[in-house]
Amino acid sequence: MTLDTINLPDILAEVQAVFARYEDALVHNKVDVLDELFWNSPHTVRYGATENLVGYAQIQAFRAGRSPAGLARSLRHTVITTYGRDFATAMTEFVREGSTAIGRQSQTWVRLPEGWRVVAAHVSLLAAPPR
Repeated sequence: MTLDTINLPDILAEVQAVFARYEDALVHNKVDVLDELFWNSPHTVRYGATENLVGYAQIQAFRAGRSPAGLARSLRHTVITTYGRDFATAMTEFVREGSTAIGRQSQTWVRLPEGWRVVAAHVSLLAAPPR
């Protein structure tokens, strides 16, 4: 890999689009789309604010059992970086409606034969800053 293959405009646009699709599915509880966008593999990992999920089956079960209430959020400081044509990272901060805590989300995306898929994800929360 060379520096000139980082953030190729066409690849960056692809990942931005799939990231936006993921975000829409997340806040509207489109579980089928969320399931589709995670790699169906025992190697997939999602560490959440309250859970550690290893393998697609655990991630899928978590999504199926999650309450659809309170999922709205706003994003800020989103950074998507592509490396070559088949690998990307997406990092963002978020704030849920009615909360002052700052959430952080990291995703690793890989282009597989079935399309772009999250192969690793991490979500964490920072306590609200003191006033």
